[in-house]
Amino acid sequence: MKVHATRLPEVMLLEPRVFGDERGFFLESYNQQSFNEATGLSPVFVQDNHSSSGKGVLRGLHYQIHQPQGKLVRVVRGAAFDVAVDMRRSSPRFGQWVGAELSEENKRQMWIPAGFAHGFLAMGGQTEFLYKATDYYAPQHERCLAWDDPEIGIDWPLASVGEPAVSAKDRLGVRLRDAQVFA
Repeated sequence: MKVHATRLPEVMLLEPRVFGDERGFFLESYNQQSFNEATGLSPVFVQDNHSSSGKGVLRGLHYQIHQPQGKLVRVVRGAAFDVAVDMRRSSPRFGQWVGAELSEENKRQMWIPAGFAHGFLAMGGQTEFLYKATDYYAPQHERCLAWDDPEIGIDWPLASVGEPAVSAKDRLGVRLRDAQVFA
């Protein structure tokens, strides 16, 4: 597994070893020992999630203020622009974001630690998105940051999808200046 640094050092892009030939391919989507050695981290994952989204669906930016979740995310069908925003007020990178394309072709994964908001834009056809989480979903603690907050300035690749399809819940996301954040 290769680890690629991002502008936010806690957020990492991971590239698994892929063994392929004319029959198809094989990869280890998760190996705890390899993950720990490559990243220097040792999270315990307690929940796996799977979402399916049509082209142009934008989900997020979500985080849990209590029971925060670290997430290891990947796309197994289609493509997504995946985003993490630092929600830790004590961080020198508070409010900064990083994004990367995850796709069935590049097979990359993104590690998003607890303390970050997460969201993605489905970019191609039907997008199947999988993620492992370090804590359980707790709807009473879930918060939503506005995906289009101009102070954060996420450069979503909307030209390729048009106006994004955003859920009613996500349209109620708050701006960073009004958001409940981590210490």
